[in-house]
Amino acid sequence: MRFGIFFEHQLPRPWNDGDELTLFQNALEQCEFADAMGLDYVWEVEHHFLEEYSHSSAPEVFLGAVSQRTKNIRLGHGIIQTAPQYNHPARTAERVATLDLVSNGRVDFGSGESSSTAELDGFEIDPLVKRAAWEEGLRVAIRCMTEQPFTGHEGTYCNVPPRNVVPKPVQAPHPPLWVACSRNETLLLAAQKGLGALTFAFMDPEEARTWVHDYQKTLAEECVPIGKAVNTDVACVTNMMLHRDERVAIERGLEGGNFFGFSLGHFYVFGSHVPGETNVWEEFERRRREKGYSPEVAAALEQERLGAKVAAGEGQGGLRGAVGNPEQLRDYLRRYEEAGVDQIIFIQQAGRNRHEHIMESLELFGREVLPEFKDRDEKLRREKAARLEPAIDAALARRVDDAPEFPHGYTIDALAKPIVAALGGEEMLEKVAEVTALGESLSDAIGKNVSENIR
Repeated sequence: MRFGIFFEHQLPRPWNDGDELTLFQNALEQCEFADAMGLDYVWEVEHHFLEEYSHSSAPEVFLGAVSQRTKNIRLGHGIIQTAPQYNHPARTAERVATLDLVSNGRVDFGSGESSSTAELDGFEIDPLVKRAAWEEGLRVAIRCMTEQPFTGHEGTYCNVPPRNVVPKPVQAPHPPLWVACSRNETLLLAAQKGLGALTFAFMDPEEARTWVHDYQKTLAEECVPIGKAVNTDVACVTNMMLHRDERVAIERGLEGGNFFGFSLGHFYVFGSHVPGETNVWEEFERRRREKGYSPEVAAALEQERLGAKVAAGEGQGGLRGAVGNPEQLRDYLRRYEEAGVDQIIFIQQAGRNRHEHIMESLELFGREVLPEFKDRDEKLRREKAARLEPAIDAALARRVDDAPEFPHGYTIDALAKPIVAALGGEEMLEKVAEVTALGESLSDAIGKNVSENIR
């Protein structure tokens, strides 16, 4: 089993000058340290307009910076919103390929559709068609990365003429593909399309076992890959804070994990938001006070082992996940490993969790928990690959490459060429081409030949 860290770039109000700068610089330092500690992935979201919950609107810029401060850790887009209204598929392909080049082939390409009104309305996307738009954008982006040249696309949500989209990624045929999954329905969709499953359901290990079984069964029976390779990995997300003293870990990490869940719900389920005005953190604290909700120590300590939920009485509960001491975390992670989960992704930068506590937690994890799992990882991955190889071969055999042929005689003329040609200036254009090939500046060549043409 492998491990990653996950960033929404949360920033609860109130905000002071320099807070966003500190937030991003701390995140870069955490990524660099995670790489040094031997973690496998850093995952970065793409969200827009989701104040406090996520200030991560340009993941390609952040991951580009991470690529130059790290050596081994993989750089996961978790996710790019691939509906063409968010990101033109050619631009998606260009950015993913460029990041793959500057990182020397360390990119994983996760995609998703988003379900927040703030984002969908902000980019004028109809919620009823967002999945279809996601799929079309993803299909075209994959083709742009893999076809030389891309032969064009006429679709419902975008039209793209034939072009050779450059650069191409290091990883062939393309970086590993993933999709965000918050429900069993989208998990099965991932399996049907040969995509790795980034599960954001905060499930416990025993529930994860069912998800892994359903995913692999659907993969074997129904998979028709959307890309040119199949990614069979299932990743689970959990909040994490580690300390030798369980009570200290809870005091440091549980509130941030609870705010993560609350702020997610605010934008996706129950909230009403006034841009630039609503204070999500204040609302979070107010509701907890009204319910007398204080599970940070007492209720959490009542658990015998780590899990996804903390019971707090009267139907109240919060996320605990991987908040505890190293011994508890090892036991917790073994349960995921036994369930067949391929990767655990830790959320540490949440709410008002402090940078120095996150760094201490990463160090303790890297030194006392990670080695056990690294020792088993390669063997377990080889065994899984051998077991699923027939299913992958069958899935790839079902895949049909339906890209159109490159149009016969298709050319792209320079903007000025048809205009000048219509005026009878083909000879002048040839002269401009000749003298610029010999080193004369384009502006001088044009000016000289225009003057001669007039005379």
